[in-house]
Amino acid sequence: MANNNESRGFYKLSWLQRIGFGSGDMAQNLIYQTVSIWLLFFYTNVFGLDPGAAAVMFLVVRLVDVIWDPIVGTLVDKKNPKWGKYRSWLILGGIPLTALAILCFWNGFSGSLIYAYVTYVGMSMCYTLVNVPYGAINSSLTRDTDEITILTSVRMFMANSGALIVKSLPLVIALFAPKVLNPTTGKMEAAYNTPEAAGAWFTTMAIFCVAGFALLVFCFSQCKERVVMDEKESANVKVSDLWMEFFRNKPLRVLAFFFITAFSMLSVSNAADAYFMTYNVGATPLLTTLFMWLGTIPALIFMPLVPAIKKAIGKKNMFYASLGIAIFGMAMMYVFVQLNLPQTLRFTLLCMAQFIKSAGVLIATGYMWALVPEVITYGEYTTGKRIAGIVNALTGIFFKAGMALGGVVPGFVLAIVGFQAASASQTPMALQGILWLVCVIPALLLLLAMFIISKYELTDEKMDQINKEIEARNA
Repeated sequence: MANNNESRGFYKLSWLQRIGFGSGDMAQNLIYQTVSIWLLFFYTNVFGLDPGAAAVMFLVVRLVDVIWDPIVGTLVDKKNPKWGKYRSWLILGGIPLTALAILCFWNGFSGSLIYAYVTYVGMSMCYTLVNVPYGAINSSLTRDTDEITILTSVRMFMANSGALIVKSLPLVIALFAPKVLNPTTGKMEAAYNTPEAAGAWFTTMAIFCVAGFALLVFCFSQCKERVVMDEKESANVKVSDLWMEFFRNKPLRVLAFFFITAFSMLSVSNAADAYFMTYNVGATPLLTTLFMWLGTIPALIFMPLVPAIKKAIGKKNMFYASLGIAIFGMAMMYVFVQLNLPQTLRFTLLCMAQFIKSAGVLIATGYMWALVPEVITYGEYTTGKRIAGIVNALTGIFFKAGMALGGVVPGFVLAIVGFQAASASQTPMALQGILWLVCVIPALLLLLAMFIISKYELTDEKMDQINKEIEARNA
């Protein structure tokens, strides 16, 4: 019976294949999430860019993506490289992505806006060449919804393992950075937030990126694509299919808007964390790393439990509960940081709030990737075309739109409240602006995300029925 099920596309994967697939997201976290979380901080404190100029650049790059991503999605769906329709791009795009991500953190042209534009635009375009086909791999491995849930849990576990490393960046940089006088403690300490640490940033990024590329190669070796369009169907794919699919596929529209809201929240919060710990809390690189670890550790605990949680309370209720928990954690953080408490106690309370907030955020934003194969399948059910590349390009546009807000909003807010990178202390207005970036703006975005996901209509039961009908139709 199992073999009969597999012949209809409901494939079961080995644990090595699941881990191999998940390693692709771990790789992209080591490379791209390092850029997402730390590049604005590097630009303002090390490279020497004005926060407002950096914010405009982040917006420009995302506008380029709006044009570029559909082209890549169409290219991926139309072409059939000899190494695999989707997995080939992990290598073809991974090589230039690795090189350009490293160059983003090179200080050879310190303060040059032109150099920043060239490297950041190039890196973002190469990331699309990897991320769009990687997202499509998920839907090409199996139609089995339970298997996709397991795949997504493994993927998010490994992605957040990579994120844990990324958030250790201050500690790694401290190994290579020269020591400077800390005016607060009066001691010589390794600083990661000054121009003197430029070489340490470059070395650290090189280590992360090379490790990321090795994981891309491992992912390539373990993924076997079995649910894909044949070459005749691929030949008919057009760029216009992207927007046609968006307008006729309601679940895709809901997911797209959830993506932009969720990633806006993640990007704003992540970009502000380093400023928050440096200026609002006055933490050392070690404590900053510990705090940022607590933004990822909950995923290692709770993502393996997602299949059981979803089975117990349902898909939508899991989203509602996790997003509500995240908002509660942000409210705790907003209150705790302003209490007049001993430094150690206040930091401990902030860590508790960070853990609670992150547990909710990571469950919701981790599981949302399991919905992408569902909307791809729904599109196949209604149109007969399984355009996984184009759908992932579309979700990529909204994902990057969210990332754009994550880069634009912090930069503009910091400029408005008068943040001064050269100053060891900030004005009360600047500190309040940073606090809004960490707590208030993300909480408002999560409330919006809860409303958006309430409109998603594809239950597991409905998806199983759709998949069976597709396989029967294909047979």
